[in-house]
Amino acid sequence: MDVEAVTQLLEKVRTGAISPDDAVSQLRRMPYSDLGFARIDHHRPLRQRLAEAVFAPGKSPEQCALIVAELLSEPGELPVLLTRARPDQVHAAVTMNPNATISQCSTSDDSLQLVSWRQAPAKSARVVVVTAGTADLAVALECNAALSAYGFKPDFLEDCGVAGVHRILAEVPTLLDADAVVVVAGMEGALASLVGGITGAPVVAVPTSTGYGSSLEGVTALLAMHASCAAGITVVGIDNGFGAACAVARILQ
Repeated sequence: MDVEAVTQLLEKVRTGAISPDDAVSQLRRMPYSDLGFARIDHHRPLRQRLAEAVFAPGKSPEQCALIVAELLSEPGELPVLLTRARPDQVHAAVTMNPNATISQCSTSDDSLQLVSWRQAPAKSARVVVVTAGTADLAVALECNAALSAYGFKPDFLEDCGVAGVHRILAEVPTLLDADAVVVVAGMEGALASLVGGITGAPVVAVPTSTGYGSSLEGVTALLAMHASCAAGITVVGIDNGFGAACAVARILQ
């Protein structure tokens, strides 16, 4: 239940469309409802203006479907998201909760997907998602799908790593026109510093686990982004495209 839903509920009480007791019954489910295996936070949209997302790994297909159903049971205009879901989890969730948008978030055969219900109102802010290499694409796709669910229409710049610096320099006008930029990079993570030195927009850097032995499965990129000489860069966890999208949504609210 978000701010708009609470406002509409109070207006219905004011006009007599529903009784105060009926309104109390709806509000009683706040701040959370207990499914036994999960406590669903219905109060989060009021606190943060971001909906609670369902992280699929570690959950059964039935649990994913039931949690999504509970989140959708409350009115609101914010999306409900199921992240990093396997095909069997997606099937169960969509069967119980139709009218979903399914986004591919993997470039491999054992694909992971982000599923969204209830598209957020369209936002005018311009967000740019940049990947250093094609191997970073899966993480960027997760970020892109989450941003789209939150109402943004991101520009997507693929394969612009610093090993061929002319590729990102060709996109300088796009970066200068952005309201926020997400940089997704593995290896040594240098692209975040380069982009951070070009654009005046907030930059959210996502280190990925892409790279050879000394990249340490993303640790090298993570530390390099934290040590960036481009001031003010925000860094999320390794491979956390969803977290980057949430950071942008908070910044641009």
